[in-house]
Amino acid sequence: MKKLLYSFLLLASATLFAQKNTSTKFAVANDVVGTVDMFTANHKNAIQSTRTFKSAAELPQNLKKFSFIADKGLVEYKLKTGQTNIDRIAVSDINAQFGFPKDTPVLIDGYEFTNPDTLIFGDILNKMEAVDHNGKKVASISTKQ
Repeated sequence: MKKLLYSFLLLASATLFAQKNTSTKFAVANDVVGTVDMFTANHKNAIQSTRTFKSAAELPQNLKKFSFIADKGLVEYKLKTGQTNIDRIAVSDINAQFGFPKDTPVLIDGYEFTNPDTLIFGDILNKMEAVDHNGKKVASISTKQ
């Protein structure tokens, strides 16, 4: 009975970990994904302008590729000249760190990033671990510290 209970708790925790964290407000600057929290905490002096979209349906053509992370809206930042040197990493490079094939999806707060060329700001990579997702090992990242 104990083994059954422990197995259920382990499965439930893995399932909960991979669920979307809808409180995460994603942001994009120069086609690189970050979070609003990252910009307001670490890079507010680098911001030239801001555009906020309330849903994926409102996104302009250049941001449509990010519609999968815009279910609660998306913020687009324009950075000041000379402020584009924030660390960034490609999804494929995150997979390489874990020894996974480059086209393996990466979960960021439960959102599945499938394009290996998508760039992510390094500031949001707070907790990284390998998890089982749909029967496959993937990198899972939490943006919260």
